[in-house]
Amino acid sequence: MELLIKGSTELNKMFMALQRTASGLRHDFGEVENLQQSLHGARDFVKKAASRIEESILSDLLLVRPAAGLLTPNVTRDGAGREEFVLSLSGAANFVRANPHFAISLALRSNDETKIALVYSPIDERLYYAELGRGAYVFSAYHSARVRVSNLSETADLTVAYNTTYARRTIGDVRRTGCPALDLAWVASGKFDGYVSDPLDFAEIAAGDLLVREAGGKITMDSELIATNGHIDL
Repeated sequence: MELLIKGSTELNKMFMALQRTASGLRHDFGEVENLQQSLHGARDFVKKAASRIEESILSDLLLVRPAAGLLTPNVTRDGAGREEFVLSLSGAANFVRANPHFAISLALRSNDETKIALVYSPIDERLYYAELGRGAYVFSAYHSARVRVSNLSETADLTVAYNTTYARRTIGDVRRTGCPALDLAWVASGKFDGYVSDPLDFAEIAAGDLLVREAGGKITMDSELIATNGHIDL
C-alpha cells in the first residue's frame, strides 16, 4: 500500500480507518450545530454518533489485527490474543455544544504496552501520532514533522492545562480545553508545558500517554494524571 504518513503499514491502515470515520463525524458535527436550541437533543445525537464511531471503525481495525480485542469507554471485547485497540471520542462535551475542539483517540496495545498512538482532530484534519521507540509526529495537509516537548521551566513562561474538579494551586498561564487527548498531544508538541487532570478513562488517554513519552516528556497516572515537558514539577 502507498504510505500516507511516515511510519509502519499498520500505522497507516489505522490512520485510513480514522479518516473514514472522521468523514462521518464532520457530517454529524454540522447536524449538532443545528441542534443547539435543544441541548438534550444534541446530547442524544452525540451519544449515538460516538456509538457509530465504534461500529464504523471496528471493521476497518479488524483488517489490521483480526484477533485484537477492543476497549472503549462503553465497550470491552476480548480478542484471541494479548493485543487490543483502545478507542475514544475525546472532548465529547465540546462536540455536544458544536465546539470543534474534540478528537478521536486510537491506540494499539500489545502485551499491555502501547505500540501505536493516534490522536486525530476531524474538523481541522490534524493528526498527532507515535510509534513506540520512533518518536512523535504531527501530520496536516500532507506534511509530517517530528514534535518534541517544550524546554521551558520558568513559572512565568509556562502554559499548563487543567482538568480538575477540586481547588488546586495552579501554575503558569492556565488553560481548560475539555479535550484530554488533545491536551496530551499539545504537551507532546510543545503547545502546553504541562497537563493536570483528575483520573480519566484509560481509553481517552492511552494514545496521548505514548505521544508524551515519545516526544521526550514525562507522565504519571496516580491520584492525578500529570504530564509535563520533564523540566517542571507540578
